[in-house]
Amino acid sequence: MPLLLPSSLYGLARPFLFGMDPEHAHEITLDALARTQNTPLACVYAAPRVEDRVTLAGLTFPNRVGLAAGLDKNARCIDAFASMGFGFVEVGTVTPKAQPGNPKPRMFRLPERNALINRLGFNNEGLEAFIANVQRARFRRNASKVPMLLGLNIGKNAATPIERAVDDYLIGLDGVYPHADYVTINISSPNTANLRSLQSDEALDALLGAVADKREALAARQGKRVPLFVKIAPDLDEAQVKVIAATLLRHGMDGVIATNTTLSREAVAGLQHAQEAGGLSGAPVREASNRVISQLRAALGSKFPIIGVGGVLSAADAKSKMDAGADVVQIYTGLIYRGPGLVRQVAQALRRGDA
Repeated sequence: MPLLLPSSLYGLARPFLFGMDPEHAHEITLDALARTQNTPLACVYAAPRVEDRVTLAGLTFPNRVGLAAGLDKNARCIDAFASMGFGFVEVGTVTPKAQPGNPKPRMFRLPERNALINRLGFNNEGLEAFIANVQRARFRRNASKVPMLLGLNIGKNAATPIERAVDDYLIGLDGVYPHADYVTINISSPNTANLRSLQSDEALDALLGAVADKREALAARQGKRVPLFVKIAPDLDEAQVKVIAATLLRHGMDGVIATNTTLSREAVAGLQHAQEAGGLSGAPVREASNRVISQLRAALGSKFPIIGVGGVLSAADAKSKMDAGADVVQIYTGLIYRGPGLVRQVAQALRRGDA
């Protein structure tokens, strides 16, 4: 994922970078970010942050543009992303134990549609290494008045039976709670077997009930109440969205992230790699994501925080998320196709309201 180059050079570098295997490019880029963050070389990708404060779930977001989870699964590059102008960054998904994820190859570009398919499968170094990386980050110490916010995204190990999934989420919540501005409960990746079944009525009720109880215990013990967000899929009908919305409200969740990747291939039918298993992200998921955001807003009311993600490749795309009912947006695949200048472009447009 070629994030290191300024926008002026990005167009020249992209053909070379797109000639590499997508996951290899991803790993090279993260290694470079990890090595150069907090050094003079960070000036290559650093950008002034657009200030556009908004308060959600009791948190002050410096601006309305965040990095979606999945890019920095091990929380190695928090300071690098902080320097790019994001208002908030979400890292993970982390699982209690380290796991390799699914067999390679497991990431595929569909450039004709500004899209990506991945079936990585929560590959990560485990909770202990993740927390150590978070603790090393300097972004809060380096901040001026309003630091960037940090979201920590938790999931279940592939080897954990789905009927024991709650155990993994409670372990994850206990571990990340002291270090997070907010915690995301990821129940919507299509790349861990049966994970999306946790979005069903009874399973979601049991999971969020247990998570809510654990949060109360942690808040009492640590003297702070960390907001909880739940990340859901775009492949839901309106009735399912209403059930999820009611369950979020019943268990006192603080926000929802809509959406993860899609299993649909309608928008990319016939293209190379279109039939690869995994979640499709980028431009083809935009409308499905916006539909779910709109349905959530109708079901949750005007005040419940919604983070919109899926298919943001321009300021106009971000504005469509806001029009659908999102309060802030996240980007990921857009960085691959548009480069790091997208962060500031979107943040400026949302601040001015003229995207």
